[in-house]
Order: sequence, then C-alpha cells, then structure tokens
Amino acid sequence: MLLGLPISQDCTMNGDAFNEIQNKTCEVNFNRTSRNPIDYKYGPRSGVIGYFNNDTWPDIAVANYDADNVAIYFGYGNGTFTSSVLYETGSDSAPCMVAVADFDNDGRTDIAVANFGINSISLLFGTENGSFVSRTPLSTASSRPIFVYASDLNNGTAVDIVTVNYGTHSISVFCGYENGAFSEPDSYSTGYDSFPLAVVSGDFNNDHKIDLAIANYGTNTVWILFGTGIGTFVNQAVLSTNLNSHPYSIAVGHLNDDNMLDIAVTNYGNKNVGVFLGHGNGTFLDQMTYLVDPSSPYAIGIGDFNKDSLMDIVVTSNDTDNIAVFLGYGNGTFAKPKPYSTESSSSISVAIGDLNKDNRLDIVVINNDTGSISILLGYDEGFPDQMTFSAGSWSIDVVIGDFNNDKQLDVIVTNSYDNTVSILLGYGNGSFANQITFSTGNSPWGAAIGDFNNDTILDIVIANSRNKSVSILLGYGNGSFASQMTFSTNTFPWGVAVGNFNKDITLDIFVTNSADNNVSVLLGYGNGSFAYQGTYSKGS
Repeated sequence: MLLGLPISQDCTMNGDAFNEIQNKTCEVNFNRTSRNPIDYKYGPRSGVIGYFNNDTWPDIAVANYDADNVAIYFGYGNGTFTSSVLYETGSDSAPCMVAVADFDNDGRTDIAVANFGINSISLLFGTENGSFVSRTPLSTASSRPIFVYASDLNNGTAVDIVTVNYGTHSISVFCGYENGAFSEPDSYSTGYDSFPLAVVSGDFNNDHKIDLAIANYGTNTVWILFGTGIGTFVNQAVLSTNLNSHPYSIAVGHLNDDNMLDIAVTNYGNKNVGVFLGHGNGTFLDQMTYLVDPSSPYAIGIGDFNKDSLMDIVVTSNDTDNIAVFLGYGNGTFAKPKPYSTESSSSISVAIGDLNKDNRLDIVVINNDTGSISILLGYDEGFPDQMTFSAGSWSIDVVIGDFNNDKQLDVIVTNSYDNTVSILLGYGNGSFANQITFSTGNSPWGAAIGDFNNDTILDIVIANSRNKSVSILLGYGNGSFASQMTFSTNTFPWGVAVGNFNKDITLDIFVTNSADNNVSVLLGYGNGSFAYQGTYSKGS
C-alpha cells in the first residue's frame, strides 16, 4: 500500500506507516487565520510531496484556492522543478487541501483534493506517465471540507480518506476499496463551535489500531478519537491547548526516546507551538509550549533536519518573512527557534522531503500572499538558501541556461499573471539565489534563449500571449537584463523558438500564434532588434 504524505499540518506518522513515512518525507500543511481562518482569497493553499511519474524524484502538488485547480510540479532530482501542469477542480471549488496515496492499488500515486467551495473531494488517479485522470468526486454534503487526510484506518489493504469539516464541526471517514472507490462517509462531531482545521492519525494507545487527532481552532482543544480497527471510532479524549490558543495545525511523531507517539500543534492565537508527550495508553502529559512570537504559526512538520537522529519541528508563520526550525534535544524539549527567510508574510503550508537526493531533509513552503513556492535545501548549517517558484501567479514556462557566466546553470520562469520573468541564479549544487524579476508584456507564456546581439551573452525572448508581441531582454552577462523591447506578432503568441532561418549568422525567432492558427517569423539584425518577416498558416 502506497501512502502519501499530506503536506498539510501534519507529519503523519501513523502506526505501521510511520517508518515508511519517516524515511521518505514528512509533510505538513495549512491555512491561515483571523477569526474566520479561511478568510483569505489569493494564491496557493496547500501542497504535498509525492512521486507522480515513476522517475524516483520527488514531485510537488499544490492546491490553488483562488484558481480552482491543482498544480503538479515534476522534480528534476536536484531541488529544482518543472513549470506546473494544471488540473481543474471545478468552478468555485476553492480547493484548500491535497493528500496523496495509492487509492486504487495500481502502484501509482493518486491525489485527493478538499474542495471547500463546492463541498466535495476531487479524486485524481495517476497514470504511468505522471498525468492524472479524474473520477466522480466524493460528496461531503454541506460540510465545507477544509482538510483531507489519507491513511489506512481499518487495517485493510486499501487507503481511507478523512475530511475535516469546517462548516459542520465534524470529521468524515470514507473507507476505501481496492478499486479506488469509497464507502459512504461516517461522520463524527468535534463539538459545538469547534471549527476543526486539521487531522492526523497514529496509534496513541498501542492497541495496533489507528486513532485520529483533530485540531479544533474554535474550542482550543485537540480531540483524540480511538479507532476500533474497522474504520470506526469511539471514546474521544480531549487535550487543552489553553485559552484563546486556536490550534491551527497538528503533527505526530516520536519527540522523545520512549517510542510512544507524541503530538505537536501550532497555536495561532497564543503564538506558540504546543507539545503533548504521549504515555502510550491514549493519555498525554500537559502541553509544553515554545514561543514563536512575534508571529502566529500556521503549519507544522516534524523531521530530523540536522541528522542527529532526533526529531525537530518546523513551523510556518504569519506576519514575518520566515519559517522557524526548533531543533530537538531528544527528550521532548526543543531549542529556541531559528528563522529562515521565505520572503512571504503568509507562509501557510509546509512539506518535508529529500528533494535533491543528498540524504538531507529539505523543506517546501507554500506562500499564500506571494503566490509562490519556496524550496529550502538542507545543509550542515541549516537552510541557508531558498528557491522561489511562482504558483498562484501561473508560472508557465521554464528555461535553463548560464546567464551570469559562472559555468553554473540558472533558471528563468515566465509568470503569466504577474507579467514578469523570474531569474534564479544557480549555485551549482541544486540550490539557487532568490529570484530576480523583470517586466514583460501582458501574460507571458513561452520563452527561449539565445545571443540576439552577437555579444556572446545569453538573451531572452518571451511570447506575450495577450498583447500580440514578443519581448526581448538583452543580457548583461551578470544575471541581469536590460528593459524589454517588444516586437509584434499575431494573436495569442504561445510558443517561441530560436534559430538561424535565413543563413545570415544571426538568430531569428519563430512564434506560434494559437488564436490565428499560424506562426510568425521575426528575422534578426544581430543587434537585438528584429524585422517582421511574415506569417505562415498551418501546413504551409
């Protein structure tokens, strides 16, 4: 059975799956808050790490709340990723959480998506080449699902699904069948005005049956539902996270050396992380807290970030441009947090995995306010560098080249919603400098590179899909570029290619115009400017 790691607010370490998950990725995720924690409307909401195209390199899936879609980024195995492939979740669906697992036992990773806006769970089933096929969504009635979680809850051979229902103050359990179908849900109340936000699973009383732990934002509690082993749950225990704490996300793992599962939560209201050390019988020590102030923490994850075989904690934050890493001492206590910049004041989701195969955990952060993904690669000294990939801003195309003549590969990405191109200069070790952006035309789409002014320095050409033009950005050879020059094309230029089409030793440009079903050819003068040679219809 293939279990995925919900990049949500948990580092799901549940029973038999714990060792598998710990060795692969530890993930986490979620939202933001004010009195109504779902009252923000822009950008990506959550993400998850998975293996989608059978190349053994970790990939990323992101729920784009405002765009009503899920974006898939395929990993190159060195900490970098392709531009996104998008799958629609339905008009006004407002997808806010993704989880991954093999739901139909075909050995491929599938995706479940919580659609807050239309009260459903989208199911995307993976194919051999990394694409996905949708099936009939699961209905959650009028529950407003805000979180989805995948785990084997009944000791079977199929993966089950749990939804956290913000609108009905409950969770729902869909028991899975081996063909990817699911039973009708059983629902369990989390209490009046509880506003549950997240759920994780684990065997908290050592009876070899999977239990659930739920973070209740409204009632300042963590509820434990004990599993019967057949997919149903009884006898809840209630843990207090303190007055006005508003627990937002939750993770489980071994935080001390007793082999009993422990729980960690982010307390958004009290600006701290809470740790509950488990006794192994379903009870826990009173909460110990660790201050994250001045920021309010969102998502939480657990992993060994400094390779000392002791579990550490990472949290994302609100109103500060960083995440915080708490290094563990192995006895359930933690050092003061160390901040690492994400350049986002609303980092709402986190996932953990080895993205560049150096046997160190890396961190993926979803930034709601900037509509981006930050990649922080792990080193001996922590996470000194980050890469940022556009997400909610519709990153469309990516091109690799050496733009600062240091013999290390760099990356450019077109950002369709922002009307920019991002330059990420590479260090040659799988990490990149923070992005630099340069203005383009309206809705940049395809990109290509070449030396357009014969100075032996790489330049960029970009197809601007919504204003019938291409932009030329001449490079200075130090990773920066001159302001754009624009040249006309036909309607909706989409793709762009570079070559010498008239044998004059200068590069020319070939543009596909999607709306007119033709192509444009622009002949280069060798000084960075171009003549419009003409258009050619399909097949001519």
